[in-house]
Amino acid sequence: MEEAVVLYPTPAIGHLISLVELAKLILTHHPSLTIHLLISPQPYNADSTASYIAAVSATTPSITFLNLPNVDLPPNSSPHYEALTFERLRPNNPNLHQSFLSISKTYNIHALIMDSFCSHALSIAVNLNIPGYYFYTSGAGILVYFLYFLTMHKTTAKGFKDLNTLLDIPSLPPISTSDTRKPLLDRNEKIYENILDCSVSMVKSAGIIVNTFESLKPGVIKAILNGLCVPEGPASPIYCMGPLIAPSSNERSGGEEAVPECLRWLDLQPSGSVVFLCFGSLGVFSMGQLKEIAIGLERSSLRFLWMVQNPPTQEHSLAITAQPELDLDLLLPLGFLDRTKERGLVLKSWAPQVAMLNHNSVGGFVTHCGWNLVLEAVCTSVPMVAWPLYAEQKLNRVILVEEIRIAFPVKESENGFVSIAEVEKGVRELMDSKEGNSIRVRTSCVQNDVKAAIREGGSSRVALAKLIE
Repeated sequence: MEEAVVLYPTPAIGHLISLVELAKLILTHHPSLTIHLLISPQPYNADSTASYIAAVSATTPSITFLNLPNVDLPPNSSPHYEALTFERLRPNNPNLHQSFLSISKTYNIHALIMDSFCSHALSIAVNLNIPGYYFYTSGAGILVYFLYFLTMHKTTAKGFKDLNTLLDIPSLPPISTSDTRKPLLDRNEKIYENILDCSVSMVKSAGIIVNTFESLKPGVIKAILNGLCVPEGPASPIYCMGPLIAPSSNERSGGEEAVPECLRWLDLQPSGSVVFLCFGSLGVFSMGQLKEIAIGLERSSLRFLWMVQNPPTQEHSLAITAQPELDLDLLLPLGFLDRTKERGLVLKSWAPQVAMLNHNSVGGFVTHCGWNLVLEAVCTSVPMVAWPLYAEQKLNRVILVEEIRIAFPVKESENGFVSIAEVEKGVRELMDSKEGNSIRVRTSCVQNDVKAAIREGGSSRVALAKLIE
């Protein structure tokens, strides 16, 4: 009987890509395996994955994609994107079980590797005597917070929204309760219960695979391995196997016409002169905030490349529904595009982010602190301005700014609004200040750590060998 491993990602493109990169890495070490990737329907309108899945299937036939049936969302679904994800994935458990039974007819399944949103799948693996591993798509610092969440839950009867204090979490700097991700603020919310269940389930798994490299936060890894984050029981084995990011799509083999406009524009800019602004597939701003960003960029006199999306709808604060065609003249200040056309480019469609970060002209990155983009910036040695929007991104900002020291923070008002002056200050300090140069040097050092981790005998490759064993 042939050998297989089953991977179960959250269907959003950012989660899917990193798990596919893990699958490719496993195959380099164990090429006789077949990888089965189970795909659930997307719970919201994130980037389409169809073309990506087709490309992977064509180039890596050992990875097989299996689509799970659609499951209707319950009425009155939560507006939180995390809650929508849980509500879509959990009811698919019976179909997931049938998929395992079908695969096991012709394959010996060695393991299930599941995204942290898919914690409900662990029970299926346990019932079928298959080792269940978690794949944590964010960094080790957020994993510490996640594992310690049960302890924090037990030490207070209040929700985080009712606490005005600093959280004392092993190996992390003091974290304000205001930096807690929104779904965890109210302990009476269903999403709070779902994430608490994940925290409990994760420590019962066969192991946790983390999309990071050990030297990025060695104190954190030590705290997890020493059981400081799970005081009531043994910690699961940790495998730091990152960075797992998609390779650059900038092949430049199809002639000049095949090169995206943004890369041709970057070719014309001086080395290290451009600040790149990108906030992920879900990150959107109000029209008022877009105008503040535009004026801040204009006043900075810096070269910039800015990816823009439509403002949020009344129903959702993230880009989780289909987006209408962008009208930049309507969204941005009158005459902005004309006044900045010699030194700026505004994009209103997807562009190859990794290729842009790799480009010699890009010298700084304004980011929402999504972990995939953070890793891409680290691998390309591009310093950051940290502007978190949702999920665990505020916690990522604390770690990037205070611990790893490779980013400047932006300061927002209580309602999350960032002023013109703060936008201008952030990009100026990053691109042209003594502190910005220090962050640039530090980012270069971290890039060297990445290279050491992924070379033969490096920590990430040793972790891969241990996982395969």
